[in-house]
Amino acid sequence: MEKDQEFVEFVVKSLVDHPEAVKSDRTVDEMGVLISLHLSPEDMGQVIGRQGQTAKALRTLLRVVGAKHKARVNLKIVEPEGGRGPNPRPQSAQAPTQVGEEAPDAMEDFKL
Repeated sequence: MEKDQEFVEFVVKSLVDHPEAVKSDRTVDEMGVLISLHLSPEDMGQVIGRQGQTAKALRTLLRVVGAKHKARVNLKIVEPEGGRGPNPRPQSAQAPTQVGEEAPDAMEDFKL
């Protein structure tokens, strides 16, 4: 296992509730190094963080580790089987569902 992969696993295992479920794959191609991170569905939020800040910080640290070894290192967080996927829009923000139904006018309360 290379240093960059060991680093990712060490940091992520320190963050999550299920460290035994953390696995990573390392592939190298002409674009650089890609580390694919697999973890428990319950731990996705902890690794991604609020508004993706934790994942962004981890990617920044990986860039520094990669620069030290003259390699471009990228991180891919693999969506676990049965994961939630992208968050759907709240019901109030959705477009009209039936033909002829009008969308609510958000500015209605502000008319003079």
